[in-house]
Amino acid sequence: MIPKLENKRAIVTGGASGIGEAIARLFLDNGAEVLIVDLPDQNLSATYRQFGKAVTLEQDVTGVGAPGIIADRAAAAFGGLDILVNNAGTARPGSLETTTDEVWDQVMGLNVGAMFKLSRAVLPYLKQSGSGRIINLGSIMSDLAGPDLFVYGTSKHAVAGMTKSMAVDLGPYGITANYLQPGAIVTALSAPFFADPEFRRYWEDKAPAGRLGRPDDVAVAALFLASDEAQFISGVGLNVDGGAIVKF
Repeated sequence: MIPKLENKRAIVTGGASGIGEAIARLFLDNGAEVLIVDLPDQNLSATYRQFGKAVTLEQDVTGVGAPGIIADRAAAAFGGLDILVNNAGTARPGSLETTTDEVWDQVMGLNVGAMFKLSRAVLPYLKQSGSGRIINLGSIMSDLAGPDLFVYGTSKHAVAGMTKSMAVDLGPYGITANYLQPGAIVTALSAPFFADPEFRRYWEDKAPAGRLGRPDDVAVAALFLASDEAQFISGVGLNVDGGAIVKF
């Protein structure tokens, strides 16, 4: 079988662990050249040493000049770009009343602002591709709202709206834009929350699939959206939640 992303060039942000790492590894396994971006001191080089088509960049995506630095690195390494996966993000608890300006700016700056700026920076390369793909990481909170998730939920609703607008703007260039909506996915960051038996049981019962999600569950959805098979799909939020969003 021919790898789904043979000769494709991709950027994956937040690729040091969790969902980002699963996506980057699956893309590499399927023939893509991948620039993996994450914060300094995340041991990126060691994580991807065995992948000959992996290029790593220690860069805060919210840093001054970061979008241009990332775009230029991909262009220098690969000569162009076909796929952008905006995975880097953060979550901070809090209600409308308790969310501070600092927390608002931090979450919105990473989850929305950095996504917008990097997408704009790489757009010339995606246009040259003729079949570019933008895949943004939303959440089931792109459709829902929950207690103490005020700014996180707001940011993920913004991801949904922004991606739909991207799809409209970029369609004439052969570029699709879609977003993934993971549900309860166990990663190194989320594991402490699921260590609470009551919290874990709630999300296991919430999903008709009867289990929590894994990063690989999200990665295979990203691979599909990045592939030629998804060339007529754009502006869509793909739920990866075991059916949790449809269950009362």
